[in-house]
Amino acid sequence: RGWDDGAGDEATTSAQGVLLNSEGMTAPSYLDLIDRRTSGGRYDLTPLFAEGSALSALTDDLLAGFEGTPFDAVAGIDALGFILGAAMATRAGTGLVAVRKGGKLPLDTVDRCTFTDYTGAEKSLELRPAAVQSGMRVLLVDEWIETGAQASAAVDLIEGQGAIVVGIAAVCIDRNSKTAALESRVPCISVWRGDD
Repeated sequence: RGWDDGAGDEATTSAQGVLLNSEGMTAPSYLDLIDRRTSGGRYDLTPLFAEGSALSALTDDLLAGFEGTPFDAVAGIDALGFILGAAMATRAGTGLVAVRKGGKLPLDTVDRCTFTDYTGAEKSLELRPAAVQSGMRVLLVDEWIETGAQASAAVDLIEGQGAIVVGIAAVCIDRNSKTAALESRVPCISVWRGDD
């Protein structure tokens, strides 16, 4: 996995094993808190979220990518997007819209979007009625975007209610043709870029 400064610059690793972008800048130190010794091809971001100063710095870095972009609410994708989304909404002074996994809301939902996730499993997302209003500007947040399928489904769900997704923020966006399609559709910011 590599790091990108958000401008598309490729990352390299120094002889000391430190992540560097093309200008020799080091990756944010809080990324070191991500547990990479996991199974199943996923990393565990919860140690980063558990460290208050690291979560605060991550929140600031992601919001800085949308400086000058007004938004009315942050929408967090179930489940770890809720953690990061709540931190960002609190810092930005907005509310949090919960984009739930299908079948989790204990009431009738407005709409449901189905997608195939990075494992090949079919899943769905849903919103509570009146969670977003027509014309509302929404910043969408998830912790990791592997293929963009879940984030695209969330964009469809939110925009299907007449709201506008002004951008997507994530800790990491993997680099592949599917995420490239998402990034051409909606401005995306991450502090780490996964390699193909």
